[in-house]
Amino acid sequence: MTNGRGRRTKAEQDAATVEIMYALCSAAFAAAVVFGAVAGPVLLFDLPRPVRSALLGAGTVVAPVLFLARVVSVLLRFHHGDGARESHPE
Repeated sequence: MTNGRGRRTKAEQDAATVEIMYALCSAAFAAAVVFGAVAGPVLLFDLPRPVRSALLGAGTVVAPVLFLARVVSVLLRFHHGDGARESHPE
C-alpha cells in the first residue's frame, strides 16, 4: 500500500482513517449494548444490593474488554486485507 517511495497515497490514508473510525464506532456501540444487557436489569428491577453490585461490576469489566477486542479485530482484518491486496495486485 505504498508508492515507490514508501509513502501512502491520499486514498490509502483516507481508507485507513475510515477504517479506524468504523472500528471505534462499532466497538463503542457493541460495548454499550453489552453493558446495557448486563447492567440494564439493575435499572428495571428492584434487585438486592449484592446482585446490583455484581451486575454493574460485570458490565464495567465486560464492556471495555469487548471494546478493545472489537477495535483490534477490525483493524487487524483491515491490515491483513491490505497485505493480501499488495501481494495480489488487481
